[in-house]
Order: sequence, then C-alpha cells, then structure tokens
Amino acid sequence: MQQIEVLSWKTLNAIKQAAKIEEIVGDLDTNEQMAVFCTIEEDYLELYFSELENNYIRRYEDEEEFLKFIDIRKNEFGEEDFDSMEDYYEEETFEDQEEEGEFDYEVHDEDEEDEF
Repeated sequence: MQQIEVLSWKTLNAIKQAAKIEEIVGDLDTNEQMAVFCTIEEDYLELYFSELENNYIRRYEDEEEFLKFIDIRKNEFGEEDFDSMEDYYEEETFEDQEEEGEFDYEVHDEDEEDEF
C-alpha cells in the first residue's frame, strides 16, 4: 500500500471523475469524512476526503487488500453490513389477524358519523 497526502479536494474530485467507483463509505455532510474506493485500469485506489484530518490517496497492491480495507473503513465509519429488516418480518400478516378479529379496535369509514 502506498499513500500520498493531498491538499485539495479538487485533485481528489478530478481522480474520482476519471475512475470507476466501486464503493463510497461515509458522508461529508454527516460524518465529515468520506472514502471513495475506485479503480483506474489496474490500480485500486482509496480517495479519502476529510474536513478534520489530512486528505489522501491510497493505492492498494491487489484486489484482496483493496476489499479488506473497504471492510475496515466501513467498520470505522459504522457502516457494517447487516440485514435489519429480518427482525421486523413475521410469518403472520396483519390481514390474517384482521379477518380473525384479533385486533382490539374497530375501523370506521370517513362517511360514518361519530356518536358521542
């Protein structure tokens, strides 16, 4: 791995436009830092944008090292891969419960008048 410090975001943006972006980790608006993992021909690069630290370009030796650092950066930024939606799905559906009368409330149409 090789790394050089870059002073200008314009330089990083110019490289970003010329490259094929593989993954973007972080967000400058929320995290104040962002890592863009990209490739140019056979070079695997990380373009690191930061409002707090030094900006840099990092070149990885091979794809294996490149993918390893994508995971490391996700962990640093708190963007680990997980499927949170599985926790919310159940085998039963609300339609089945409504047909069976399992809800404790009644549904009224807007046209029906409320009686007090």
